[in-house]
Amino acid sequence: MFKVNKKEIELNGKKISLETGKIARQADGAIIARCGETIVMATVVGAKKVNPEVDYFPLSVNYQEKYYSAGKIPGGYFKREARPTESETLISRLIDRPIRPLFPDEFRNEVQLLPTVISYDKENESDILSIIASSAALAISGMPFMGPVGASRVGFIDGKYVLNPSKKELEKSKLDLVVAGTKEAVLMVESQANGLSEEEMLKAVKFGHENFIPIIKMIEDLAKDCKKPDWIVEKKDLSEVKKRIDKEFSAELKKAFSIKDKQERSNLISDITERAKKLYEEDENISELDVNYELKNLEKKIVRTDILKNKKRIDGRGLADVRPIECEVGILPRTHGSALFTRGETQAIVTTTLGTSDDEQRIETLDGLVRERFMLHYNFPPFSVGETGRIGTGRREIGHGKLAWRAIKSSLPSKESFPYTFRIVSEITESNGSSSMATVCGTSLALMDAGVPIKEPVAGIAMGLIKEGEDFSVLSDILGDEDHLGDMDFKVAGTKDGITSLQMDIKITGITFEIMEQALNQAKDGRIHILGEMNKALDKSRADVGKHTPKMEKITVDKKDIATVIGKGGATIREIVEKSGAKVDVNDEGVVTVAAPDEESRNIALQFIKDLTAKAELNKIYNGKVMKIMEFGAFVNFLGKQDGLVHISELADKRVAKVTDVVKEGDEVKVKVIGFDRGKVKLSIKQAVA
Repeated sequence: MFKVNKKEIELNGKKISLETGKIARQADGAIIARCGETIVMATVVGAKKVNPEVDYFPLSVNYQEKYYSAGKIPGGYFKREARPTESETLISRLIDRPIRPLFPDEFRNEVQLLPTVISYDKENESDILSIIASSAALAISGMPFMGPVGASRVGFIDGKYVLNPSKKELEKSKLDLVVAGTKEAVLMVESQANGLSEEEMLKAVKFGHENFIPIIKMIEDLAKDCKKPDWIVEKKDLSEVKKRIDKEFSAELKKAFSIKDKQERSNLISDITERAKKLYEEDENISELDVNYELKNLEKKIVRTDILKNKKRIDGRGLADVRPIECEVGILPRTHGSALFTRGETQAIVTTTLGTSDDEQRIETLDGLVRERFMLHYNFPPFSVGETGRIGTGRREIGHGKLAWRAIKSSLPSKESFPYTFRIVSEITESNGSSSMATVCGTSLALMDAGVPIKEPVAGIAMGLIKEGEDFSVLSDILGDEDHLGDMDFKVAGTKDGITSLQMDIKITGITFEIMEQALNQAKDGRIHILGEMNKALDKSRADVGKHTPKMEKITVDKKDIATVIGKGGATIREIVEKSGAKVDVNDEGVVTVAAPDEESRNIALQFIKDLTAKAELNKIYNGKVMKIMEFGAFVNFLGKQDGLVHISELADKRVAKVTDVVKEGDEVKVKVIGFDRGKVKLSIKQAVA
């Protein structure tokens, strides 16, 4: 019934297998990829007709993690997988980025790629396996995919590169790098590092590339056995349109791209575009999309030629020049920390808010519940580019925010030395090139303004590439148009001493390591320059947190007293919070953290906790309250929630007939500790009075 094709290799002591022909046979391509007991099913389907209204390649990649894969039932009310998690969105982008450049420009059929985790062993990661499975599904589909693509993860532990490290190994690693590409070149890099040098990063990329080539060969062998017939892709002859567009608008477009102001330049190009479309209003064979395609090609040619031949950029800068930078801190009086970072026509307002461990983000994953004390949220409103549009958190916002998060993470202080939870929000107020790197710079400044003792200031820069044949130019601090019309988006963030994050996306079929090395070295010079400009505003963290920041104090209680502080169902800790106005957190080691906006609230909470956990001392006198009357004496509450018994004989220095002759419930009294009986405290009112 089934005609199954299977290939298998061993890599770094682990078997990776690819199988097709048994499951999801109606898809254009379907792969079951396995590593250990982690299994990914990747399917791809393409529309057989082109949508004539579309002028781009409509590829959608939706990576999914099924909770049943790890033997779990989802949390929440509906008990089923719902909207994509942040992790799923990031991995979808990770798969998309090396695949998208490998389709020809003329291919505009809608393509849907669905990598799905259907078994997860908590040891072998599903993201790398999903890139491999997706590449294989495309390779056997018959679509015009110029792959296959391979991928690997690289760690750096004890001075050695480690291929596809486990999660435990990554905890000791100075690097978490994902690299993907073809046999000939690297197409995508995503990494988080702990201050690695440019040379170490380049070697890591090379190491990852060399080690995924066997995977590409395995996919090629599988495709030889079972690839479906090649799709026929028709390319429309637009040579006459190209000639006319060149003749009519070359001079005007050259003038437009000599204008430094983005809005003025955009308005002029929009006017040219409208006039170009009118040239073919009466021609049924030439659509607006055809005209727009050739106009964009002309724009690309003009900008790229100026850069390659004349070393002249749109705004007149040299290839390695960074735009003017202005930095301000403390711009928002009520936030815990704030900064305004402006670089040319890119600008970000970044704020820091400090909270307690109660404010940590709780994330449900296939590995279990994870708590995160550092959150970075990036917002890109449409007004930042002078447009109207939808407000919300899309893939762009999540991806850019995570890139900045990776850049900053290694510079944060440990929880033990600085127990706060951090939430950073970056509001992009202007954008013309690399707002994510502006977010990195603004975040570093906002954290220092908040008094967070970061290890080193961090800055970021976006690099670009223009390449024609063997000729190429690497650009520092690229504009939006240089990104759009160029061949590479290469973002590097780090301290003065090393790289903390690297992200690379290539729009052509790959770049050489020579180009990558030049980009890294040029980026270092740019990063050092930006750090110098940032230092003019603030060069180190403030000595203390701001006046509006909740001040924290820690005390340690006996582990036996944790339940006393928390109370039944959390009743006691809620009472402390209500009476003091402070936030109180207790960990499993008995460390109680009290955070309050003022000293009075903090002291009330601390005294409450000290009273709850204090131990009664023999012969010491305490203030108490009569809680219960019995025939043989009265129970008195003292030291917070602690009770002791005053025997009837210890109520007064005379004979007492009835307890109520001396005290009633609710009376405030002084009591002296006169002894202990099997853990119970014996009290005396008469000795306290005497």
